[in-house]
Amino acid sequence: MSDSQVPSQLHPFSRPAARASDFITIVSGEGSTVVDDRGRRYIDALASLWYCNVGHGRAEIADAVAAQSRKLAGFHTFDRFANPPADEVCGRLVGLAPMEGARVFLTSSGSEAVETAMKLARLAHAQAGHPERTLIVSRRPSYHGVTYGAVSATGLPPNQQGWGPLLPDVVQVDRDDLDELDALLEDQGGGERLAAIMAEPVVGAGGVYPPSPGYLEGLRQRCDRHGAFLVLDEVICGFGRLGSWWAAQHYGVRPDLVTFAKAVTSGYQPLGGVLVGPAVRQPLEADPELVLRHGNTYSGHPAACAAALANLAIIEGEGLVRRARSVGERLGKGLAGLVDGKAVLEARGDGAIWALGLAEGVDASAVRDAMLERGVIARPIGTSTVAFCPPLVITDAEVDRCVEVAGDAVRAVS
Repeated sequence: MSDSQVPSQLHPFSRPAARASDFITIVSGEGSTVVDDRGRRYIDALASLWYCNVGHGRAEIADAVAAQSRKLAGFHTFDRFANPPADEVCGRLVGLAPMEGARVFLTSSGSEAVETAMKLARLAHAQAGHPERTLIVSRRPSYHGVTYGAVSATGLPPNQQGWGPLLPDVVQVDRDDLDELDALLEDQGGGERLAAIMAEPVVGAGGVYPPSPGYLEGLRQRCDRHGAFLVLDEVICGFGRLGSWWAAQHYGVRPDLVTFAKAVTSGYQPLGGVLVGPAVRQPLEADPELVLRHGNTYSGHPAACAAALANLAIIEGEGLVRRARSVGERLGKGLAGLVDGKAVLEARGDGAIWALGLAEGVDASAVRDAMLERGVIARPIGTSTVAFCPPLVITDAEVDRCVEVAGDAVRAVS
């Protein structure tokens, strides 16, 4: 393959050997629709990459970013420095948080947020006099990111292969299996080394699996029993996706740490962070001489925080948290109607995040490609799952079109 056939960009989560002609170049978007460089229109049924809750082309957010950039395009928040948009968005997030007395640590991505939560959990235990508490338990399947700590917590073996040694004292148990978790903790000293349990309320990029009834409450009980922290990874679930501001509220579970990113700005600027609850805050704040030697260059970036403020105002002002419930009901019912026990085995999800579970021999990537030909963008996960996570501004007609196209694509492939 000649250099002219190779794209200059080494694309994430793609084949390095792919040709430049294999890629679809998206040039514009409005609402739930995006357009490629050939003028083809697509319904964006995955909100870009699980994040564009308010839809594409929102001038309010672009204007807020531009106005902030003209005033103060960027300045760090290390040590003694702050800026108004960062302070304001943190105050806004504290007011929305699913636990009382939270503070906010800002990052630029979900992977950084997960990495931060893992470090804060271990540091808080060390500051409380328990440096032996380094064990972090996550689940399989799960997706928590791509930095070394985050990928160590990710319960997808293919994502961990080839990177060499991963972070020690990070282990996975099967999702929804509290007995396996109990057995692991018993093997690990009866839970005395446990720092935190980390879970996506709804497993997202690991296949779209909602929790079984009582499971998340079971994780909370075990954290309380063993003196550990419960970390909810809400990078996908947060900001209205399940019909509440947070999945923690949707499922009635109190976390100690919450990671977020994606829909905090609907992707208009890179921003993530961690809601830090009282159990973690207190040991960190107890020593007046402690310096938190952690942070990212763009933590609290003013233009990104301005985007978040404008985005949160849209979510609230347009009632998109409530809208997620009706989008999810319509999408879930439509996808359930495609289940035939032959090509489509199940439709699973909660709120406005859903997936089709396909039968063996019906390849998810082939279904995705057939959907692209018909003007809808969904996401294949592995070989047997096609995921849907549309913008919350999607119309009922567009939801119905996504379902219709999914059915046509499955029939074409199978």
